[in-house]
Formats: sequence, structure tokens, C-alpha cells
Amino acid sequence: MDKANDPYKSMLNLISDVGAAAGMQAMPAIGEIVTPPPALTISYNGMILDSKWLWIDEYWLQGHERNTKGHLVSATQYRAGGSGEAAFASHNHDIHDDYTENIIMTDTWHTGDKVLMVPIVGQDNKSVEQFVILCKLVRLDGN
Repeated sequence: MDKANDPYKSMLNLISDVGAAAGMQAMPAIGEIVTPPPALTISYNGMILDSKWLWIDEYWLQGHERNTKGHLVSATQYRAGGSGEAAFASHNHDIHDDYTENIIMTDTWHTGDKVLMVPIVGQDNKSVEQFVILCKLVRLDGN
């Protein structure tokens, strides 16, 4: 397909131009995941947008690695040695240690998930050129 004649871009420009002519500004919207990452596609206003239109937080990519560090203060559970001798009476051990950990994230979006889409407006201050997909949305009333 010739990039200059991309129908998705034409549709987005048309929608943006109509909104701008009506005095509307680009506003956040709710999209629906059609295909989860890494081949992400999102349904938005009857159109399917693929990854060239989307920016996401790398947290949502499976296999994304996060590094943590902290300090743990705790104790083991009480356990008895079983011999009946005082040296093996029920006891625990204190834990008081620094730690570092690498966590590999395995969660991601799934087909049908609703996501928040924030438009990125072009230099003309009215045409939507791309979207930032920020988070998965859920409703508390179950709808």
C-alpha cells in the first residue's frame, strides 16, 4: 500500500477535521483490544488501529523486566526439631536483610479489554496523528 494513500490516516484526518470544525478538541477515548501485544490492534470509533498509530507503556509487553530493591524485616515461622531436647524446642529466625530482585512481567492486555486512548495532536493543533494507550479500564458496576 502506498503510504501517501493510507486509508486509516485519511479517516483519522477526516474525523479530526470534522471535530475541529465543530469547535471540539481531541479528547481521551476508550478503545477495545482486538489483538493483544506484540501485534497490538485496537478498535476505535469503528476503525482498527495497528501499532503504527499507537504508543504504549513498555510495562504491558510480556517479558518486560522490572528491577526492585528494598529491605526486609520479618521472621520465619516457629518450628520444632522434634527430638524433645531443649536445643530443638520450637523456635524461629529473624530476617533483617537488604534485597534486590528482577521481576519479569507476564501480564498484558487481552482481546476485549477496554483501554484509555489519549490522542497525540499534530502540529496543526487539530489533527490526531497517534494515540498513547495508558491503561486497562474496568467498570465497577460490571458493565
